[in-house]
Amino acid sequence: MKLFVAFLKLIRYPNLFFIALTQFLFYYCIILPEYARHPELTHEFDWLHLVLLIAASILIAAAGYIINDYFDLNIDRVNRPERLIIEKLIKRRWAIVWHLALSVTGIVISFYLGWKIGNLLIGIINIVCVLMLWFYSTTFKRQLLIGNIIISLLTAWVVLVLYVAEMKFLPGRYDKEHISLITKIYKYAVMYGGFAFIISLIREVIKDMEDMEGDEKYNCKTMPIVWGIPASKVFVAVWLIVLIGALLVLELYSIQLTWWWPVLYNLLLIILPLFHILRKLFKAFTTEDFHNLSNLVKLVMLTGILSMLFFKWYLI
Repeated sequence: MKLFVAFLKLIRYPNLFFIALTQFLFYYCIILPEYARHPELTHEFDWLHLVLLIAASILIAAAGYIINDYFDLNIDRVNRPERLIIEKLIKRRWAIVWHLALSVTGIVISFYLGWKIGNLLIGIINIVCVLMLWFYSTTFKRQLLIGNIIISLLTAWVVLVLYVAEMKFLPGRYDKEHISLITKIYKYAVMYGGFAFIISLIREVIKDMEDMEGDEKYNCKTMPIVWGIPASKVFVAVWLIVLIGALLVLELYSIQLTWWWPVLYNLLLIILPLFHILRKLFKAFTTEDFHNLSNLVKLVMLTGILSMLFFKWYLI
């Protein structure tokens, strides 16, 4: 039982839950209501396909967390020795075995899903995701900004993959009505994918500030080490302001549509917490301060995901 709990911690089960929740809500609250508004259109991507998509995403992400901890063992001994799992509870060779098994299973499921729905692009891009996670863990994580961007892109892919799954690459497959519907789904995917990218980029840089001690000891070139903490805070602040500005524009659009509950929700549970994070950012100096900021950002990620629930009612 102790080993099972350790394995769940190793694969970051709360983050895997976030992935599953994001994909389920986007399908249930945005894609299905959009199709419900067009009953004359056939929707071929059903619940079984969704389960396969979520399973593939979770397996690939879990494999990524394992390989990340595998290569970060020395750094984690400095930054978070109390949370070490590899070597302490799970042997390194078993970590590699689990990484390979989960990655291969995720890719196989991706290609099977792609074959079933006539879109092998899902499998191809998921192979790219596995490779990106490997090279992120071995190389890019220790370099300036590129590792942060890779993780942010992969976070955005969690949403964008659902739009890709709705696409078909056969001539004459869609009429004008279907193209219009897919375009709407694309806009929602870009909106939530963009939110995921920016909020993930913010959190990754904050985590780099939190982990600066161990990263510096092992010659990593993360933003806080290369640019310094003050410049890294400015970088995060700029992206926070960009995100807040984009959300305020969406608020104005929602007001025009008289979507009052989403307006109130976004203001209280997304925009104001982002202002709070911005205010706390320049007062943060200790590892604990940055850890608390990282948790706050993660909470905003959750409230952002849950905002999809409103579309279930407003799109029907």
